Amino acid sequence: MNPTSKNPVSLIAGTEEELIGYGEDLGKAIAEIIVADKNQTSAFVVYLRGDLGAGKTTFCRGFLHAFGHLGAVKSPTYTLVEPYELAQCTVYHFDLYRIADPEELEFMGIREYFGENMLCLLEWPDNGEGVIPKPDVELTIDKQKRTRQLQLSGESERGRGVLSAFLTARQE
Repeated sequence: MNPTSKNPVSLIAGTEEELIGYGEDLGKAIAEIIVADKNQTSAFVVYLRGDLGAGKTTFCRGFLHAFGHLGAVKSPTYTLVEPYELAQCTVYHFDLYRIADPEELEFMGIREYFGENMLCLLEWPDNGEGVIPKPDVELTIDKQKRTRQLQLSGESERGRGVLSAFLTARQE
């Protein structure tokens, strides 16, 4: 299976623990493939889409657990970005919800966050359109009454490689 935007991976999370588990599994796949490749010259970028309260930050908590972060993970709605200096790489968790104009991101030096050995998780990426890089992986979370429907797609060659590893690991 080639998980692209035309053929996304669909998952259902019935509990918060399952949502965290999916985040952790994706983080592990990225760690194994991308972080291990020392020839990466740009950040690995994940777009996180979903309404308020859909579970984007909860998913990020699992993602960060995969890299050994055991502390709190809070939504960077007011700080705009939360950095996590981890052993394998630096993860930047952005929340662009409050951005009115993408040019605001230029004033904070947004391009400096997308260098080598960096991972960027971006909530509300449409608010940074034209300034932030295209995603490697895109996640959409749709909150249902009792579950969350997740759609994961690989938007770049390395994103598709990560999602293939993610799917393989989930089948084992």
